[in-house]
Amino acid sequence: MVGGWLIDVTGRSVGRGPPSFEKTHASQTGKVTGIKVAMMSMDNEHAFAMHKTWLSGILAAVFFVIPALAQEAKSARQIIVEAVVLSDDSDAQVKLVMSLTGMSDPEVEPLLTAWKEGTIYLAEGSDDKPVAVTLAGDPDATKKETAIRLDNKEPLKDAAGAVVRLSPARAEVAETDSSIRRAMKAVTDLSKIASPEAKDRLMAITQLGMERDVAKLPILEGRLKVETDSKVKRAVQEAIALTQLRSPDAAVRLTGCKSLEEIHPLSANDALIGIIRESEKAGDKPLLAAAKNALAAVEGHRAAVNFVGTLFRGLSLGSVLLVVAIGLSITFGLMGVINMAHGELIAVGAYTTYVVQCIFAEGLALSPFGIKMHLPGMNTTGWVYEMYFVIALPMAFIMAALVGLALERGVIRFLYRRPLESLLATWGVSLVLQQIFRLVFGSNNVQVNSPSWLSDNWTINDVIFGWNRVFVIGFAILIVFGTWALLSKTPLGLLIRAVMQNRNMAACLGVRTERVNMLTFGFGSGLAGLAGAFLSQIGNVGPSLGQSYIVDAFMTVVVGGVGSLIGTVASALGIGVVDQSLQQILGNPVLGKILVLGAIILFLQWRPAGIFATKTRSLES
Repeated sequence: MVGGWLIDVTGRSVGRGPPSFEKTHASQTGKVTGIKVAMMSMDNEHAFAMHKTWLSGILAAVFFVIPALAQEAKSARQIIVEAVVLSDDSDAQVKLVMSLTGMSDPEVEPLLTAWKEGTIYLAEGSDDKPVAVTLAGDPDATKKETAIRLDNKEPLKDAAGAVVRLSPARAEVAETDSSIRRAMKAVTDLSKIASPEAKDRLMAITQLGMERDVAKLPILEGRLKVETDSKVKRAVQEAIALTQLRSPDAAVRLTGCKSLEEIHPLSANDALIGIIRESEKAGDKPLLAAAKNALAAVEGHRAAVNFVGTLFRGLSLGSVLLVVAIGLSITFGLMGVINMAHGELIAVGAYTTYVVQCIFAEGLALSPFGIKMHLPGMNTTGWVYEMYFVIALPMAFIMAALVGLALERGVIRFLYRRPLESLLATWGVSLVLQQIFRLVFGSNNVQVNSPSWLSDNWTINDVIFGWNRVFVIGFAILIVFGTWALLSKTPLGLLIRAVMQNRNMAACLGVRTERVNMLTFGFGSGLAGLAGAFLSQIGNVGPSLGQSYIVDAFMTVVVGGVGSLIGTVASALGIGVVDQSLQQILGNPVLGKILVLGAIILFLQWRPAGIFATKTRSLES
């Protein structure tokens, strides 16, 4: 009801009072087709009975129809100018500001902000009427600035045609009071509901749903009729249902409960519990039953979301472990070398990613061993910069493989078949590499920025699928397939399997076992570098990055079965899913990890060779 007028934006009558109280005004319809305007004059009893229906039609018209008509006649700038100059009529200013509701004009928010912050002034025009102006920011010697008309953005001129200049300290500021500022806030809060960007609309509607303001319910209902994006439409339905629970009308609250039972949003839990308590006190059995049914639907949906989310997180954690352990499965499982520096090879890949990122940006300043160096950058931006990660992946593999080859040629090749000595030697190498990282890159962690195509997520039925986790799952699948293809379908793989099964016999047949060992170790080290490249996208990169994963990687390889690629895959995914499940059930990550470790120890007591034991003459001997 606005000034006694009832407006129905659907083209249907919103209700009829007694005939003596209704008078149709066809002349008021104007250009608005299907809008029925009726003047009502009824007592409080009739008004209360029709209050909900009237309010829905009126506010929907205010939000969707009236602003559209006003926008045809006046722009947002013109309306704000008109409101500013009415400095002696606060109520009229509030009405004008509220008429901006629903306008998609991008000038609405900045102009209202300027008015609220006191950067709009009132000056005297050539016709002695106040004019809304801003200052151009070009102070002269007297600190006066050019006055720019707010309506047409042109310099204000006096009666003689001279440009008016004002001092910011002495100019009359266009004042606002609390009611005007509240109207401004309401307009700006609702302006994004009609935004062309679905993301902005979703954010604004979610905010309205959190507020649960019954007065804004018709706005949400009007938006539901025109919304086309499925995700935003579901958010509107959720906001409407949650807001309906605040209605003083029991029938509306009942409708809200039934809607929540149908869409079962996770955010409705507390609101439904409140309705259950209220209905129990009031003895409203239909509302109580509807609220309990809705709460049961929400809890069932929550259980399903938690199950799928836990499974996804477990698969992603298992994929991370697999990416880390796959290289170790080559060097330790196939070659029998306990390489405690495997974690530092992971860090080599991560730091390589960081260096490539800096080269794509502004460069990198280094001080290795006190020698100042500067790697020049390409200063790229946009999608070119975000492609740095595509280049970093092969570079991480190459750099880690080169470090692994140096390690194999310098240390490992002298320690084959001597597991204890290789363990101690590679542990010492890991300490040396960590210190080199500190000398070159510093002791603090370095930040590697994720490209936008790895930073977002998909939300499917309230289950969040992070792009970076989806990427690591796909990344792990590619690595496993590539490793299997190398070992099974290439001449190098044939030689690796021959050396693994019987080194002496392979050497007698002419296989250059030392070269095979070198290439195998380099390949496993390169896979560790790839793991480091991905780990740089989900956490900080520091000198001790690899130490966080080396123990889990060894457990994964041992549980899967030494030398078994399929065993490494099975154990990594199994450990990941079990770890996440226990954390979800127990609610304590530390206790979950302890139980996982205990389960692994008990499993190895029962099956020391792992899930898939590799049976060869060389291993049995």
